[in-house]
Amino acid sequence: MSLDWTTLTDGELATLSIAGRDAAFAEIMRRHRQPIFRMVRACVGEPDEALDLLQETFVAAHQALPRYDGARSMRAWLSTIAINKCRDWGRKRTVRRFFSRAIAIGNEAEAVADDQVAVDDAASDRQELDRVTRAISALPTNLKEPLVLRTIEGLSQVETAAVLSISEKAVETRLYRARAKLAEHLRDR
Repeated sequence: MSLDWTTLTDGELATLSIAGRDAAFAEIMRRHRQPIFRMVRACVGEPDEALDLLQETFVAAHQALPRYDGARSMRAWLSTIAINKCRDWGRKRTVRRFFSRAIAIGNEAEAVADDQVAVDDAASDRQELDRVTRAISALPTNLKEPLVLRTIEGLSQVETAAVLSISEKAVETRLYRARAKLAEHLRDR
């Protein structure tokens, strides 16, 4: 008899995955990969990096699955892991930028940023989406994370506060500031 994975709860899937059922974790990934990818892409602003971080998130989640609390939202738990991966990525990127500026690099062509929109992204709606995504990714981390979790991913204020380990009031305040800063940034361009 074959299980219908789609009818099981995330907690049941986690239990089956811990027991060695690879298909159970595949179902967890199927359910949550799109929202987690959108959140990561909004945080880092680069689709290729977001795919790498998505993979790292699910690898880390698979390894940490025995510590998953079935009473907690799987999406919130995965979002916490993804946010931490994004923070790690940001720290590494900052260090790389520092050293690339401090040390002369032989190949100067790689150091030049390409700010032009790719030819295949010529449609105006795609350009606008890219512009907003870049603007979101340029926000300070403490403003970007609550904005992405609440506005893009639709987590509740309670879940967002839990993921970020801050109070609900802090989520509300940071959302207000993030929206104001984002509107200002978009208006200036």
